[in-house]
This record gives sequence, structure tokens and C-alpha cells, in this order.
Amino acid sequence: MIISLIDYGAGNLASVQKSLAAVGARVSVARAAASLSDAAAIVIPGVGHFGATASLDEAWRLAILRRLDAGAALLGICLGMHWLFEGSDEAPAIAGIGLFGGRCTRLSGDVKVPHVGWNTLAPTGGRSRLLDGTVPGTSVYFSHSFAAPVTPDTVATATHGVTFAAGVACGRVWATQFHPEKSGTAGLRLLSNFLAFAEEAR
Repeated sequence: MIISLIDYGAGNLASVQKSLAAVGARVSVARAAASLSDAAAIVIPGVGHFGATASLDEAWRLAILRRLDAGAALLGICLGMHWLFEGSDEAPAIAGIGLFGGRCTRLSGDVKVPHVGWNTLAPTGGRSRLLDGTVPGTSVYFSHSFAAPVTPDTVATATHGVTFAAGVACGRVWATQFHPEKSGTAGLRLLSNFLAFAEEAR
């Protein structure tokens, strides 16, 4: 099985690709929507401004939705997670794909923004393969100024000024605010969980 890693000009592709390879995945970088035509699993990475997701146009949206309808698994990372929601206040005119309900908002409170560095995860108690093998208090690496709201799809939170969704999951769609590719053993475990889940979903 090959995982399609979407390149829309905002992803730290090399580190994500290296980490996926470390857990046994075969990775193909997708630079055009048509290349997703037979993808069994898709990863949408991303760093930076939500405006960059404008590159994920209607062709990309349709290709991703078709693959989900065909049984593919999907993982969004950081900015890729934000795009899976309805949108972000960082670029209000640009719509997300809306697979999760709600909008991303700027972190607030008496804290430094952006939130960069290690922080702990708090599982919400909802059952998800995303967090298999992850214990409460596990530290993972964040780098962001905006964050997704806590909703019924949230499976883990983190707190930096406010509490936000650090991990979400619904069916075959998973996403993390943190960067598993920069989160050491915990991050590799999550990517391994995704790979195993995608294999089973085929």
C-alpha cells in the first residue's frame, strides 16, 4: 500500500515522508489531484498560514472526497488539520473542506503565541485508534498560532492559554494539531497506528 502525501506548497514534506518511511510506509508525493485516483491513504501536512490552503482547490477537494467514499484513510497534520474544519479566522475568505464542524481561532490568554515546543496531551476518553499506545501526559511537539475547537470528534486536547483540540477522529478521517514527525517515539507510534488502520480499511 502506498500513502499519498499531498504537496500543496505548505508542507514540511521531507520530515513527514521520512517519518512515514520509518514506520514502514511506502510514500508517493502527490502534486496534482489526479494522482490521488487510486490512493489507499492520504496525508495532508502543512505549516504556516491558512491562506496556503487556497491551493487545495475544487479538483483536490473532489479527489479527496472520492477517495474517502472509496474507503481511503486520511490524516491531516497541523495546517492540514485546520483545512479539514470549516475554515479559520486566519484567512476568513477561504473555506476548509468541512469534514469536521467548527472554525479554527487564534490562541488567546496570557501566553506567548505562536505556541512552539513540547506540550502534553490529555485524551478525552473517547475511543480512537489514533491514540493507541498513548498514555495521558504524553508530550508531543506543537508549532501553531491558531487551533481547532473542542468538539465531539476531539479525542485529545492540549492547553496553551486555552484548551484546544490536539487530536480529532471521525471514521477514517484523523487529524493532529501537533507534528507527529517531530514528536519522537510518540509521533512514530501515531503514524504507525495510521498505517495499520489504513491497511485494515482497504
